[in-house]
Order: sequence, then C-alpha cells, then structure tokens
Amino acid sequence: MPDPAAAPSSLSVAGPTQLVTEDLKLCQKHIAHHSKSFYLSSLLLPRSVRNDAWALYAFCRQADDAVDGDNPGDGTVPEGAPTEAAQLQAVASLRRRLSGVYRGEPGDGPGHAIDRAFACVVKRTQMPQALPARLLDGMEQDARGQHYRSWADLYGYCFNVAATVGLMMTMVMGHKLPQSRHGEVMLRAADLGVAMQLTNIARDVGEDARRGRVYLPDELLEQHGLTSQAVLAEAASGQAPSDALRAVVAALLSRADAHYAAAEVGIAMLPDGAQWAIRSASRIYQRIGRVLRAQGHDSLRRRARLSGLGKLGWVVVAYLAGLRSSARLWPQTPSRGPADPLLERYGREVGVIG
Repeated sequence: MPDPAAAPSSLSVAGPTQLVTEDLKLCQKHIAHHSKSFYLSSLLLPRSVRNDAWALYAFCRQADDAVDGDNPGDGTVPEGAPTEAAQLQAVASLRRRLSGVYRGEPGDGPGHAIDRAFACVVKRTQMPQALPARLLDGMEQDARGQHYRSWADLYGYCFNVAATVGLMMTMVMGHKLPQSRHGEVMLRAADLGVAMQLTNIARDVGEDARRGRVYLPDELLEQHGLTSQAVLAEAASGQAPSDALRAVVAALLSRADAHYAAAEVGIAMLPDGAQWAIRSASRIYQRIGRVLRAQGHDSLRRRARLSGLGKLGWVVVAYLAGLRSSARLWPQTPSRGPADPLLERYGREVGVIG
C-alpha cells in the first residue's frame, strides 16, 4: 500500500472535500456531549485541523456509542444496555455506512451528518479504508466479549480501538519529519493510542466486569495467580479488590507509562500548532492513571476521574511544557517504542506505514 501521506493517485475516494457547516455543527455537538476530554483538547487545535478532528472523532465516537450504547461515564452499566446480537447488528450497520463513505454515498439527512463530514476528511487525506475498518473490527471484538490470552493479543485490540484513532488524527494534522521517517511518526501516534487504551482498561476493570468483559490478558493475570473468572467474581462481590488484582492494575498502568513516554517524543514531530492539544490529551489521561494509583489501584468500587477544573489545570501544564524549546525539537536519530515490531506490522496492514 502506498504511503498515504503522499496522497497516492491509486487511492481514489469519491465525494466532496469541503465540510458543510450544519454537518460540522452536529459533529461538534456530538463530541461535546459524548467525549468531554477530547472536546476540551480539540479546542486548542488550529481551526482548519479542529474541524477535521471533530468530523473524524465524531465518526469514531458514533461507532462506539452504536455498539455499547450511551455510557454514563460513572462506572455503572445502564439498564437496557445492548445485547450481543444488537451490538453485532450495529457493527454490521457501521460497516455498511463506512462502505457508503468510501463510495461517496454517505447518506442524506441529519442522521448521516457525521458520515458526510467524515467522508470529506477521508477524501481530503486519502485515508485508506483499512484504517477505519480496523476500528470497527475492535468494536466487534467488544461485542463478542473477546478473550485475550497474551499481551500481544491485547495489543491487537488496543491498536484496533485506539491506535487507529491516533493514526487517523495524524493524517489530519500532518507532521514535520522528512517523508523517510513518516513511519516513525505513525508509530509514536500508535503509542499514544495504546497508552490511552491501557489506561482505560485499568480504570474500567469493574465496569467492564459488570458487562461480563475482562480485557486483562491471561498472561498477566496468571503471573499474579488470577483468572478472568476470578476477576468477574471479585467485581460481583462488591468488596475491595485483592492485592493480586491491584498488582495487575499497577502493571497495566506501568505498561501504559512506557507508551506515554514514547508518544511524548512523537508530539514534537507534529506541527507546532497541533502539539498543545495532543500534549494536553496525553497529560489528562496520564493523570487518570495517577488518580487510580492514589486510590490504591482500586478500579472495582470507584472510577478514577478528573474534574473539569482538574482537566483545565493539566491543559495549562501542557501549555507550559510546550514552551520549552526542546519540546518542539524532534529527535535527529530514530526513536523507539516498547512494542514497535508489533505496531509496525499493524501499521503496514492498514496502509499507513510503507
């Protein structure tokens, strides 16, 4: 697959490239309601990038909501959450909608506003269809309650549901590195997505278990004398987590930290105008991990979260960090991440790494 950053003529996506104002407003409204952390960070992007980011993220968020329903965000599972059959039907519908986007037929009316806006982004960036298709693969994994035997299995899931979003955002924002190092930029973007998803998994152990899901890999659980069934039983008991489960959550956060560190190098590779927003998003998510540590790695009885004021504080911290000249200097020698071989393989599969 040719390098998408070079806008290859072999990749032809039908449809217009200009966002319609009313469609964009609906995307903005959707994100402001469903993803407050991303919305806050997106306001720091240059306007041209921000509009595309809203269209992109609204499509991703719409997909997530279509499968899991409206998440209250407090760690509880709402009554009437979609059944597995309903979730799989939603994934099938999303695949049809994605095909429509790439055919240049995203649909009419307010119900397809997000699809139309996303289609404009796809056309302008020449985004390979395999990239958003992998996001939907991840949604199907959620719907089926897929089990993860190893760290490598879990990385595959994290790539699908989170790294793909970071890769699509990078296609929207662009980067400062020579084209010969384009693949490195994409790896660092994937690192940030993986780090955020590992943080999500650590934070949501209790909520996921109440949905009958365990994302913690057997490879990690077995190191601490646990099984997936034991995690489900602990979550159902309403009691404090065992020391073993606390250690598992701590290990997950430690793995996330290694990916945040690799991603931090990648932020300097982005255009200067985009760095504050991405650094803010990274800092906010890292802080969630610190809150979880402060509550004794207990993600069964309460959900680690930041207040609106707390998020604003980390936006300020990110801004101050970006004032350092070193924060805007990309490394002259190639950087490395904790799982580069695996992430590079996935990047080649979706056509963003040559």
